[in-house]
Amino acid sequence: MGDLLEKEGHYQAAVEAYAQVVNPSAVVWNKLGIAYQLLYDLKDAERCYKESLRMLPANPIVLNDLAIVEELKQDFPAAERMYRKALEIEPRNAQILKNLGTNLLMQGEYKKGAEAYKQALSINPHILDSRSGPKVNETGSVQSLSAANYIKARSCAEAGMTDCAIDYLERALNEGSATLKQVTTDADFANLRGTAGLARLIGNQK
Repeated sequence: MGDLLEKEGHYQAAVEAYAQVVNPSAVVWNKLGIAYQLLYDLKDAERCYKESLRMLPANPIVLNDLAIVEELKQDFPAAERMYRKALEIEPRNAQILKNLGTNLLMQGEYKKGAEAYKQALSINPHILDSRSGPKVNETGSVQSLSAANYIKARSCAEAGMTDCAIDYLERALNEGSATLKQVTTDADFANLRGTAGLARLIGNQK
């Protein structure tokens, strides 16, 4: 019942449904935490995630969820620690590697962030595709988010994902973290040249 309510966007109803569960398991505590998080009730979300971890400490998914709460609180170092702890348990989780990559970019660690993206793409070639996969609300300064989009574009281009690279390049251009000169001269985008997607993007920017 709670899952259905969440999918329909009725997060408060989901909270009420999960709260009625007698002797909730670690999974239920995590779902309750997600519902609170979607309501932006970070204090209760954190409480539920920690209760879930108390019952099942080595759960990388809950650690990832708790890291997202830390990011929403703008505590990026604390979130990084959570992501790394989750990866100690499940080192080949592409979603957590992606989240770590974005976290590092938010902290200005662009080289390390790009490396985390590279690892994530080696596991799931579509993990950076903004039109697929779980959605995570990214937080941070506008400048950091814009720079992140340019690095995501480079990571997608390196992986041969043209549509993904064009998507993030367009965001970076619109936000001012990239210029047409960079796009047309950066060696990392060499495999995009001559594609219809890049031609459209350049045409739209002129």
